Amino acid sequence: MSKRAKRGKSETLALPVIGRVAIGAMAAAALGYGLLYHPASVQPIRTPSTHQVLVPSTPAHVPAPAPAHAVASAPTPIPAPAPAVRVETPKAADVPGKLVRQVVDYVSHQTPGTVVIDTGNTFLYLVLNDAQAMRYGIGVGREGFTWSGEQTVARKTEWPDWRPPAEMLTRQPYLPRFMAGGPGNPLGARAMYLGETEYRIHGTNKPDTIGKRVSSGCIRLTNEDIIDLYERVKVGAKVIVLPATAARRPSQGTPPDADAALPSPPNRPSATNAQVPSPEPKMAEAR
Repeated sequence: MSKRAKRGKSETLALPVIGRVAIGAMAAAALGYGLLYHPASVQPIRTPSTHQVLVPSTPAHVPAPAPAHAVASAPTPIPAPAPAVRVETPKAADVPGKLVRQVVDYVSHQTPGTVVIDTGNTFLYLVLNDAQAMRYGIGVGREGFTWSGEQTVARKTEWPDWRPPAEMLTRQPYLPRFMAGGPGNPLGARAMYLGETEYRIHGTNKPDTIGKRVSSGCIRLTNEDIIDLYERVKVGAKVIVLPATAARRPSQGTPPDADAALPSPPNRPSATNAQVPSPEPKMAEAR
């Protein structure tokens, strides 16, 4: 075969291949055009309404709870000491205003816990410090039955029994020889016995006698006040009884020194020297 014939045959075979390539290119172009101008369906962006809560895209940081062993090992903070305050006035008893139990200014050089009895003004002072005292209204001995001096609290009794002494029974033979402790007892809720004398600081079932001179030498308080005083005063505490004629109010300064020997009324034993024959102190009159 001549060269011319071979060339014609090659050209004849090459035409279909070129056609196929052209057709493929056209098909690819058509597919790309369809994808470009007919995209897949896209969901529209929804704008939240005003009633919806907007949540930030970045989550808030929430600290993780501390492990149990870390909490247990943490040191306990030491509380700061409270500032010193003045003693507050406690609940008042049902007595006239000036006899209400209260904290008052009271200049004294006596040891805290000392009891000072102002017979003339019917007040009992429990020394709290060198500038304050708890003041109680009291009933004191009537004319001829007052006394003065210094004693100590020998013993204390709750709801004491009452045995009227012989001299009281002589004057008032109708009195019982014995009365068990209780609300109806003339000695009231508590009693504190002064040394070996016949005198006591005690309660009363007649609160209307507070502020008056009605007893046979004992010092009486309302039951509410004697309970309060009883809890504050210790056995062995000093008790100073001022004479009625020399008693002074707290505003006048330090009460007179009760260590010196003070006179007592006629026919009455001195509070400092009174003794009883029996091993137990003689029971004082309750009225």
